[in-house]
Amino acid sequence: MNELPVDKGTRVKLHFALKFPDGEVIDSTFEKEPASLEIGDDNLPENFEAYLMGMKAGDKGSFQVPPEKAFGQHNPNNVQTFKRHEFSPDMVLEPGVMISFADARQSELPGVVSRVEGDEVEVDFNHPLAGRTLTFEVEIIDVEPAGPAH
Repeated sequence: MNELPVDKGTRVKLHFALKFPDGEVIDSTFEKEPASLEIGDDNLPENFEAYLMGMKAGDKGSFQVPPEKAFGQHNPNNVQTFKRHEFSPDMVLEPGVMISFADARQSELPGVVSRVEGDEVEVDFNHPLAGRTLTFEVEIIDVEPAGPAH
């Protein structure tokens, strides 16, 4: 077994799950292929990587991640109101519908319709998991130095 601890510059093979505190699974690799990622490559948010630091192959952990370490607090300024005619006429607009907008830099900005009233459409651009405490479960399968891919 490899004894290398997880650190910057390592490639980690792991199973992970993100859950709500009530146990509802948001995302999990436990029933699938394990994920393989390089620490520092932004595949995992930095705050989640921080929980992995120092773990070794065979280690398991379960962490409660507060919103400020997960996807941030819900920000009321990220909720915006549009007029119905600003959307294409054949677009379904009802609460829960995910819409992708291009922002000023032309990168995609997903928003979720939160309210439709008369000619007003309210769209919430907060991350869907903003404001939520999450449970982050991990099982480290392998840790190796991240060299150039072989």
